[in-house]
Amino acid sequence: MNDQSPILNRYRSIWISDIHLGTPGASAEQLLHFLKHTRSEYLFLVGDIVDGWQLKKRWYWPQAHNDVVQKLLRKARHGTNVIFIPGNHDEAARQYAGLTFGEIKLCQDYIHETTDGKRLWIVHGDLFDHIIQHARWLAYIGDKAYNVLLRMNRWLNVCRDALNLPYWSLSQYLKLKVKSAVSFISAFEHVMVTETRRRGCDGIICGHIHKPELKNIDGIIYGNDGDWVESLSALVEHHDGSLELLDWSQICESNAWRGAVYDDISVVDGEPVKAMGMLASGGQSR
Repeated sequence: MNDQSPILNRYRSIWISDIHLGTPGASAEQLLHFLKHTRSEYLFLVGDIVDGWQLKKRWYWPQAHNDVVQKLLRKARHGTNVIFIPGNHDEAARQYAGLTFGEIKLCQDYIHETTDGKRLWIVHGDLFDHIIQHARWLAYIGDKAYNVLLRMNRWLNVCRDALNLPYWSLSQYLKLKVKSAVSFISAFEHVMVTETRRRGCDGIICGHIHKPELKNIDGIIYGNDGDWVESLSALVEHHDGSLELLDWSQICESNAWRGAVYDDISVVDGEPVKAMGMLASGGQSR
């Protein structure tokens, strides 16, 4: 991997979600680069860190995925407050809410207070997705179709990379072009904002829909930290309490860094370390 990388970026808080470790679509190398070049007091893992749905069907765990887990645990050991809020793909971990594994605290949701006094509700968001809650079979079909798109997207970007063209997401493009998907995203945002107001918070930070966003909706801060499958995005809190949405691929491009995004990684027999291995095994600690 190219060493022409950004200088260390320091924040008070970082939010990332929807990494989907255990799937070929997870951008583990880019995430490792992000984790290496950022520091924070708080690091929130806002769900779907490990994709238990896919791992139940087929075991896929390259070394880079194990490296991500080890990097997160190392940050926790070295003083970062790492808080894991499970999503629907790693929902097996929800039964451990309130416990701590490897210095990583598991919570159903969390109220975070920024430096300037804003109260932010942190939650994955799937519990307010009516498709997940009331038509789970449809969610599984959608998940399968999405993974087909990701495989197509991977090969498309192999060609684009060979031509020295920037990364482009086919699935994101289709998502934003399909009217029903746009309507779903808008409805999701407003449901989350309504619930945030009901809870007496100033804002919400969530994941789930793989659509990075930071905006004000009817006086409530709506932040979605996106994903590490397509967007390579994160939300951060600066030390003055201000929030910012980061596009790590753009930051790397502006710093003349391009990772070995499409290098083949041999699948190894290694497993997640014990502290997070239970996410991939339906709740049984390995």
